[in-house]
Amino acid sequence: MRPALRSALEHAAELTRKNCLVDAFALGEAVINQATEEEHAEIRQWLADHAHDFTGEDPLP
Repeated sequence: MRPALRSALEHAAELTRKNCLVDAFALGEAVINQATEEEHAEIRQWLADHAHDFTGEDPLP
């Protein structure tokens, strides 16, 4: 995944934790729209691996 897309996903997670859900969703949608087919799988995996970034909860041990 391109660094700019990863950075945008990280920012979307930050916005979600700040309850700026509309902005977070718009940013996430933009990432998906800009991603290549190959990056879509990487994005799905990143989201699964970083779900705790969006909730602010500690990941399971």
